[in-house]
Amino acid sequence: MNWYLKSFAELTTTELYAILQRREEVFVVEQTCPYLDADGADDRALHLWADSDKESVVAYARIFLGESSNGYSRIGRVLTSESVRRHGYGRELMLRAIDVCERYTPQLPIRLGAQVYLRAFYESFGFVAISGKYLEDDIPHIDMERR
Repeated sequence: MNWYLKSFAELTTTELYAILQRREEVFVVEQTCPYLDADGADDRALHLWADSDKESVVAYARIFLGESSNGYSRIGRVLTSESVRRHGYGRELMLRAIDVCERYTPQLPIRLGAQVYLRAFYESFGFVAISGKYLEDDIPHIDMERR
């Protein structure tokens, strides 16, 4: 497994295409959720992903380091490819994403919008619910924070 962390400007067109393709595969096709994944925010994010020997972008997260206007860092678009689920790569991805946030913005809490069924997974990393349940693209979510 090879891990990468790049800003938008550092991504090659091939890497960006593979990231967007995997995000569409998981969030739009698998979850049957038509939404605009290319939301105009990728250029402000760090992109963390892993490639395996057999396929590209098997684990991915988009990270926004804290800005003075929001007072927290944010992890989003967290995914693992169906081919590697239940092998621990989601856990490794989250540990790496948390490490990035803590390394660059150690004083700030980390937030994420979790699908409700994954609440316990995120709680295992120290995240706690800071909102009630809400629907995002017809999928139940909850906002969570780690201090």
